[in-house]
Amino acid sequence: MHRRSGWGALLVGVMLAVGATSAAAAAFPERPLRLIVPYTPGGTTDVLGRTLAERMSAELGQPVIVENRPGANTIVGADMAARADADGYTLFLPAGATLVLNPLLYPKLNYVPERDFRVLSLLTEVPLIMVVPPGLAADSASGFADFAKARGGRVNYASTGTGSSLHLAGEMFRQMAGIEMTHVPYKGSAPALNDLLGGQVDVMFDALPTAVPQVKAGKLKALAVTTPQRLPAMPDVPTVAETYPGYQAAVWFALAVPKGVPDAAAQRLKAATDAALQDPKLRQSLSELGYLVKDPMPESQVVTYMAEDHARWAEIIRSRGIKLDAQ
Repeated sequence: MHRRSGWGALLVGVMLAVGATSAAAAAFPERPLRLIVPYTPGGTTDVLGRTLAERMSAELGQPVIVENRPGANTIVGADMAARADADGYTLFLPAGATLVLNPLLYPKLNYVPERDFRVLSLLTEVPLIMVVPPGLAADSASGFADFAKARGGRVNYASTGTGSSLHLAGEMFRQMAGIEMTHVPYKGSAPALNDLLGGQVDVMFDALPTAVPQVKAGKLKALAVTTPQRLPAMPDVPTVAETYPGYQAAVWFALAVPKGVPDAAAQRLKAATDAALQDPKLRQSLSELGYLVKDPMPESQVVTYMAEDHARWAEIIRSRGIKLDAQ
């Protein structure tokens, strides 16, 4: 089966789109809006949604009410957002898994990202960090590759589940380092970290907010980060790409609306989102949670970002034969 993302094809159309100004645009919005967050209440993604909603409410002059619709790797929330009226009053906070990974992993989805959504803004990235138990005989990404080769591939790595960004980060490393590792999926970061701390698994690519406290406490050892450049908060930790050029992995989030929202309304929502992303208080509060807040960018650049992310993971998923059960 050949899968080809439509994000690249959308780029030309987005670049030709022209914002309209009208009396209707000046009036929008005239009532409260809802923001569908496809994750459970209380987690860091929920905090991202509520922080953004509060700031957008101030910009739009109307409440933006968060609705949590978790389940099935964000598919439940995505289905609801895709079926919503395209009137501008329903917003959606998808992850990279929603827009890029799920279409590559699931044989059939009820939603098609490029058909059902207009992605207005890239909001944040959450970098990953490669961590191992402190007693493991490796102090760098290349050192871990040597460790794996010396053990004849008898090493394993934890993730938050098959098809997750953390799983695929490990698969990309395995492929680029030319080593073998056994994937051990868990139902969440906490049990995976527990087994890593206990030495039941050898390595994990985890999100910074959950792994860094363990590193600072000396319970885990940081080998590398997955961003293209070193992180200002951890300047002494090298990137994986310093050893394996081209390596890059992150969890990211965007703001989208159902396809067909009037352009004037979409542009009003994007302007409010861009203003929120530039707010120093919002940036500070989210950075404390481990988010890298993105600077505002044109929709065409967002589409390019997604197309590049699709290309990054498509070959990994195809070559390893990773598939998830149809929903």
